[in-house]
Amino acid sequence: MNNTQYSLLNKIDSPKDLKDMSIDYLPLVCDELRQYIIEQLATNPGHLGSSLGVVELTVALHYVFNTPYDRIVWDVGHQAYGHKILTGRREAFKTNRQFGGLCGFPNPKESEYDSFGVGHSSTSISAALGMSIAAKLKGENRQVVAVIGDGSMTGGLAFEGLNNASINPNNLLIILNDNNMAIDPIKGGLSHYLTSIHFSKTYNKIRHNLYQGLRKMGLMSDTMRNRILRLGNSLKSLQANANQNNIFEGLNIRYFGPVDGHDVESLVEILSQLKTYTGPKVLHIITKKGKGYEPAEKEVTTWHAPGVFDVKTGQRIKKRAEGEPPLFQEVFGNTLLELAQKNKRIVGITPAMPSGCSMNIMMNAMPNRTFDVGIAEGHAVTFSAGLAKDGMMPFCNIYSSFMQRAYDNVIHDVALQNLNVVFCLDRAGIVGNDGATHQGQFDLTMFRCIPNMTIGVPRNEHELRNLMYTAQLDNKGPFMIRYPRGKGILADWKNEMKELPIGKGEVLREGKNVAIVGVGPILYTAEKAIERFEKENVDAKIGLYDLKFLKPLDDELLHSIGKNYSLIYTIEDGTIIGGVGSAVEEWMMDNGYQPKIVRLGLPDTFVEHGSQAELFGMLGLDVEGIYKRMRSEE
Repeated sequence: MNNTQYSLLNKIDSPKDLKDMSIDYLPLVCDELRQYIIEQLATNPGHLGSSLGVVELTVALHYVFNTPYDRIVWDVGHQAYGHKILTGRREAFKTNRQFGGLCGFPNPKESEYDSFGVGHSSTSISAALGMSIAAKLKGENRQVVAVIGDGSMTGGLAFEGLNNASINPNNLLIILNDNNMAIDPIKGGLSHYLTSIHFSKTYNKIRHNLYQGLRKMGLMSDTMRNRILRLGNSLKSLQANANQNNIFEGLNIRYFGPVDGHDVESLVEILSQLKTYTGPKVLHIITKKGKGYEPAEKEVTTWHAPGVFDVKTGQRIKKRAEGEPPLFQEVFGNTLLELAQKNKRIVGITPAMPSGCSMNIMMNAMPNRTFDVGIAEGHAVTFSAGLAKDGMMPFCNIYSSFMQRAYDNVIHDVALQNLNVVFCLDRAGIVGNDGATHQGQFDLTMFRCIPNMTIGVPRNEHELRNLMYTAQLDNKGPFMIRYPRGKGILADWKNEMKELPIGKGEVLREGKNVAIVGVGPILYTAEKAIERFEKENVDAKIGLYDLKFLKPLDDELLHSIGKNYSLIYTIEDGTIIGGVGSAVEEWMMDNGYQPKIVRLGLPDTFVEHGSQAELFGMLGLDVEGIYKRMRSEE
């Protein structure tokens, strides 16, 4: 770190060091903190825009509150990089999201300042409310703050938390970080409502001018500040009577704001006052995602997580070489549009991830047939069920780990009624640097047990396209397709699509005595391990089988495998508890076969962060690991 460039930040090893500084230094601390985040993420990619937008808020929170005794619960850990740097992890931040380094999200195992583990959205209010009530029951004078933003208020859990906060005695402070963005711009009525609040010209002009004028004259005493806050609430009441009730005050939660989220000194003053107020309260701050770095301010979606970039020029450094295969998500997006152009019943649904899952390709071409429902996975599923019930063909794309939130909706609202909803699970399997909260390791196990469900797992882009084509044909019922994060297999990915027979696998290699059975792109890794093993063992001949479908299973193929092989390896990039290996083992037992079965997959543990290659190596699911396991069974 350049000691001159970061003369103040270098002195902050804990929030105590920050508190020892005069408030006059805080804007300079914010400048250095923002620059440090930009500098570090230029070479070690992460979530840039969100953390830049809350620099002033982060500094103010740690300046005012007594952390870690006082709790700060960050909603969506995208916002928490500045928090990590100010809480003793400045130097370690260079390892952020790297194998063995800092987690990309708040993690209580990493620091006592990370009061709650987050990675998915909309959890802060519920968790912080629990902490606030726990403090009250234990007689502790602890402040609890929930920072919710980046679109998290669109999640149903946030509203459940608000509802409960309104009826239980607590001193919770909810900070609504309003930047009108998730990864993409927020859609929906709540966004319009918040916009109407902070664009109320009369209210904002009166409050801002009065506040700034008194501050410049040195008349901003505690008494005067209280009067201004009361005046602000009176103005809001007048506005509410003229237009509509304030949603928060309608729930008996005191509302303050909106205020400038990039004025650190004002934030310190306001937070200092609010910490003395009892009862639940909301502070509405207005911020700009990517604040302080022009490229990130101009192209907010792109700079949510831009990858490696040049700080001076703002030029993103793309790693994909010309002629390489596209990302699986790009194949999905282009194929969906291709199918929708021919099938007028097809509609696309995504919970706030149109660019992440590439549904923005169809959204740009057919905006009236694509729906970004906000960070609301359960709603996305049941909304899709309603569309299917009345004759549409919904393609509902949700990341594998996010789909965990909609499990009940899948069972009761889709599968139970046998509705033809196509679930496309992006980021299935090992996702890499986002870590345990984002690994798509449970979907195969979760959905295999649901009646009426078809589960297809493409080995490459051609199969992904064929499965999507097959799924949109009539009377298929709920149909799930899961595919991994990252680059595909085939540079020539655009095949002529065809219908696949449901529940039929494929023989990739005939063998003798020993076979590997699995699904998905990991079979290419298994094939390389087989080639290495056979090269060193010239008499060996190992079979390789792609089930293609985890449900229904290919009975004919499995009978052939059961009759001809005494040792069967199953392989999957999901948890081995209840997944492909369990399915094959159960089938063999039910049909009277007794081969030795060795299951290769993810162990019964949460998989932390690192590159995909590092994690597959650690888990023994790379070529070397599979080869060694085969050698150990000789």
